[in-house]
Amino acid sequence: MKPIPQFSSEAEERAFWESANSMDYLDWSKAEKVRLPNLKPSSTSISLRLPNALLERIKIAANRRDVPYQSLIKLWLSEKLDTTTK
Repeated sequence: MKPIPQFSSEAEERAFWESANSMDYLDWSKAEKVRLPNLKPSSTSISLRLPNALLERIKIAANRRDVPYQSLIKLWLSEKLDTTTK
């Protein structure tokens, strides 16, 4: 195995691993599975313009379900994508 070099920054390390074959540096047969229960998926904030009437209908539906309207929008978008991509 080759020794893993020391890096002066995360960017330098990222660039190294993007081009290096990790099999030259790590014995993957000794790797162990780990659980990261508190890891949250990355997200990006977007701006979405909706007609006022539509937003009000979404808020009413969310209130009936006792969930934040933003969460309901994400759920509906996800469900719609799941049904259209199958």
